[in-house]
Amino acid sequence: SPASGWPLLFRLRQAGLKTSTFGYSVTFENFDSITARLGKQISLLASSGDYVVIAHSLGGVLLRAALNSLPKDTKLPQHVYLLGSPMQPSRIATKLKSNMIYRTITGDCGQLLGSSERMKAIDSLAVPTTCIVGIRGTGISRKLFNNEANDGIVSVSEVSAPWVSSHVEVPVVHTLLPSSALVAEVIIKELMQNNG
Repeated sequence: SPASGWPLLFRLRQAGLKTSTFGYSVTFENFDSITARLGKQISLLASSGDYVVIAHSLGGVLLRAALNSLPKDTKLPQHVYLLGSPMQPSRIATKLKSNMIYRTITGDCGQLLGSSERMKAIDSLAVPTTCIVGIRGTGISRKLFNNEANDGIVSVSEVSAPWVSSHVEVPVVHTLLPSSALVAEVIIKELMQNNG
């Protein structure tokens, strides 16, 4: 929900940036329909001039798919920020994909997150990309991820890829990445440096 990103949006606006949001429901929409709607919104945004995009978790997977499906003449973003967004199948989704409650709540998107084949089909991005990952996992999540740094939902290795321009770790749990002042600071500082 765009509401989860409200603190980040507020900080971006305070820094003088114009913002817009995109919402979706994994319970009622499948991956392809959400991606198509997102692609249309990005195309409208692109026609207005320079822009950057920020996505959290599954939103980053949707964003990569949407950006890679844009018409060739669509202006791409200057920068992409992915907050705790998996680049490969999620260990948690892989473990839960057969669970009826998980399937009901997360629908097609939850199945995609647990599928090696479907996740591999989502291409890398040809624009500068910063991955921001939380590393404030709990004792339980440390065990789930074999003591690998994680944010309670995804591990550092799950959100990493060789094509990513920069990788930033913050001591934040997954759910709070969009509301974290640290995340906002990373994004604003990088945007100001890149735009003089």
